[in-house]
Amino acid sequence: MATAPAAEVPAHVPPELVYEIGLTTGPEFLAAPHAFMAKLHETHPPIFYSVNPIAGNSWVTIKHADAFFTLRHPEYFTTAGATPFPRDPNNYFFFIPLEIDPPHHRKYRAILDPTFSPQGVLKLEGYMRGLANDLIDDFIDKGETDFTTAFGRPLPVSIFLDLMGLPQDMRDTFVGWAVNLLHSQDRTSAGLAMRGIEAYLAQVIAEKTMTPDDRVISTIIQARPDGEPLTEREIFGFTFFLFIAGLDTVFATLNNMWLWLANNPDRRQEIIDNPDNIDAQVEELLRVFSVTFSGRTLTQDIEMRGVQMKAGDKFSSILPACNYDPEVFPNPTTVDFSRPRKPILAFAGGVHSCIGAHLARLEIKVALQEWLRRIPDFSVAPGAKTEYWPGGVVGPKALPLIW
Repeated sequence: MATAPAAEVPAHVPPELVYEIGLTTGPEFLAAPHAFMAKLHETHPPIFYSVNPIAGNSWVTIKHADAFFTLRHPEYFTTAGATPFPRDPNNYFFFIPLEIDPPHHRKYRAILDPTFSPQGVLKLEGYMRGLANDLIDDFIDKGETDFTTAFGRPLPVSIFLDLMGLPQDMRDTFVGWAVNLLHSQDRTSAGLAMRGIEAYLAQVIAEKTMTPDDRVISTIIQARPDGEPLTEREIFGFTFFLFIAGLDTVFATLNNMWLWLANNPDRRQEIIDNPDNIDAQVEELLRVFSVTFSGRTLTQDIEMRGVQMKAGDKFSSILPACNYDPEVFPNPTTVDFSRPRKPILAFAGGVHSCIGAHLARLEIKVALQEWLRRIPDFSVAPGAKTEYWPGGVVGPKALPLIW
């Protein structure tokens, strides 16, 4: 339980519900984040008030049903201002479509639905498999590699850059910006990254306005929802959000999965021996190794589980913890590829469910199939210590593997 200054906690918050758990930044979290979040069900109430000097204070839930409700009721929980990144109030932009509530949200989402639909992403499968094998070709004969830099990052990020119409030779620069923005505990570094991204994307948007292509940024620029073009700020906010969202989450997810695969050879073999179960395998691994959180702001007073919350309060769903809810997923920390199918929250939910969910699922499926076909036996390099990034996307900094 936290002992926070009274000024930092609203008067309506019961003292017994105030905790400082070091979520995303504390030493216990960083030592083993998924184990830490799973254990919250044993040590904390379903809804409590989290005091965090870095991420800010908010109500949080660890229950699947509560997160499910929150994500599907924007009339109580708005996404406006959901992202903590600083923006110039005199030249403000919303992260689109994340920070736009219904009904306006739909017009933005519809612009890219054809690209990110199941049918749309399936067109990329051959390209994904070719890319996965090209990457593996570069290191398979060495018998070792850092998974993060050699495969986990370049596979999804290269696919994303190609979709966006951004240059592959700037991949490391883009990733560096994203890491500093999402994981840096230093506001100066995060601010510099933010300004670097803003300046670069403004230039790209100007270029693609003059010389469009058939990729995502040009699609946004040329969109005419309701017969009208998007404003300059709408185009910028849409592009900026996709840029950030596409650079970190899937590669963090792959890192978590491959760490588990490296340490569990019998379960790895189970995947290899049951190729027809690949979709269930992907879904279960996504449940166990979710990497993101979901922030909202209350638009009106509401009571949940006897807890009174007020309009203006911040509210966060700890999605990985919600995917460990024992009331929904018995033996939740056990990876069970025969688990009955239930909605997972790896991609949030409701109208703001991740637009790239189908793309991510296919990337993970292809990565598993191609890697395990060519490198079925591997382990973590002896003596390697797993360290995790602080911040709102959970994954190891590096993953050295040998075979």
